[in-house]
Amino acid sequence: MSDNPNLPAQLAPIQFGEDSTHQFKLDFTSPDQLAAEMASFANAEGGTIYVGVSDKGEAVGHDKASVARLNQLISNTASQGVRSPLIVQTENVPLEDGRIVILLKIPKGFDKPYFDKDGVIWLRVGSDKRRVNTKEEVRRLFQASDQFHADELPTKAKIDALDKLRFRDFLKDKRGEEYPDDPEERLRLLRGMSLATEDGHLDLAGVLLFAERPQQFKPQFVVKAARYLGTDVGVLDYDDMEDFKGTLTQQYQDSLAFIMRNLHKIQAGRGVNSPGIPEVPSVVFEELLVNALIHRDYLIDAPIRIFVFDDRVEIISPGHLPNNLTVENILRRNPRHRNPILVSYAAEGLLPYRGLGTGVPRALEFWPKVEFHDDREGNLFVATVARDMELAEKMTVKVARERVGVGENDGETPMNVGESVGGIVKMSGETSVNILNAVKENPNITIPQLAEHIGVTSRTIERNLQRLQENGRIKRVGPDKGGHWEVIE
Repeated sequence: MSDNPNLPAQLAPIQFGEDSTHQFKLDFTSPDQLAAEMASFANAEGGTIYVGVSDKGEAVGHDKASVARLNQLISNTASQGVRSPLIVQTENVPLEDGRIVILLKIPKGFDKPYFDKDGVIWLRVGSDKRRVNTKEEVRRLFQASDQFHADELPTKAKIDALDKLRFRDFLKDKRGEEYPDDPEERLRLLRGMSLATEDGHLDLAGVLLFAERPQQFKPQFVVKAARYLGTDVGVLDYDDMEDFKGTLTQQYQDSLAFIMRNLHKIQAGRGVNSPGIPEVPSVVFEELLVNALIHRDYLIDAPIRIFVFDDRVEIISPGHLPNNLTVENILRRNPRHRNPILVSYAAEGLLPYRGLGTGVPRALEFWPKVEFHDDREGNLFVATVARDMELAEKMTVKVARERVGVGENDGETPMNVGESVGGIVKMSGETSVNILNAVKENPNITIPQLAEHIGVTSRTIERNLQRLQENGRIKRVGPDKGGHWEVIE
């Protein structure tokens, strides 16, 4: 650590020592050494090398001749010693005695991974660097630069591992296509759908979405859930424990059912025979589970874990947030695609996916006591949902007063506090309110326009419109084409 109080402002960071973005070097004489340092920074988050500063943080500097030599070495190494070439910046910072410290600024690379001239990939680890030695690390670097995605990885599953009935129903219901009986035609279709490789194997997305027994090929990609008594993980004091396998759709449905059966129910003035309303709205866990399943890091061979405690529910996903994504970005609806194939099929209805970047904000709308922790050291992302009965009671009363389009005795629950069937919420009080308000403003609004305006699927709009009409809150005047909606006050 430097004890010089007269350091130039540009050198102030050296007072705090080296870290993952600041490194001290007295000198560089070897282009190979310099290339390794440059590549390690570019493969991480970028950073600054202070050339002319000792390991102890003492600003020694260089004379003008050495500065000229070093700048030439830096220029040649950045363009010729690193693959792909880097664009770096240097700044000459003069000291009191006239000597100069060079600030070598290396940007975060967007063409990862970067190699030295011997083909070695270097990565920053704290204030040092190391070689990348595993295929998983190389893949993660490609993934970070959006050149590769884990859900397109080939697997050992051939196309006959496909669940024929599941895939046939998807083609028919979602795309209006027939299931091809001819194996060659089926393979061409799967390739075109980004579900199979050129050599006739399902990729990871194909296995997770449509294989008959996905865990036969990927046994680690499951959900492990446990209900613990108390507020801490114990070895023996659990009340309920289960592993959920199958496709992502099956894992989602079973995981949601596990959570909901382990929550308290609130009667909220309903009859004693009523099943009650869950203390935390089911839509909160729908959104968080979908996020966990389609956005987790599938380069990590580990399960998703769900812990239900007396005071909270934790959903733990393998892999920290990708690239420079932060929790703040997510809350601002600024998402990133780690697994774009899975996202695209979730959006087609395999999971209740309501739109890019809307899951977390939607969960918070229905239950504000959700916290997120991006654990980069442990390589995990944790969503923690607080169990707060006082808040649950308040929300239940509020929603009961704001019911719109739901009969008092029809046995259904508003989505704000509600139950779901097959993971899809049956009725949404908030959605109904939004529909009525939108129709008042524009009676000619179409179903697709309503879906886009409210941020739900067209199917959800159709379901809510039907119920609103059944309950006498809205009616259609004229034909489907050319008619308009009318709100009944």
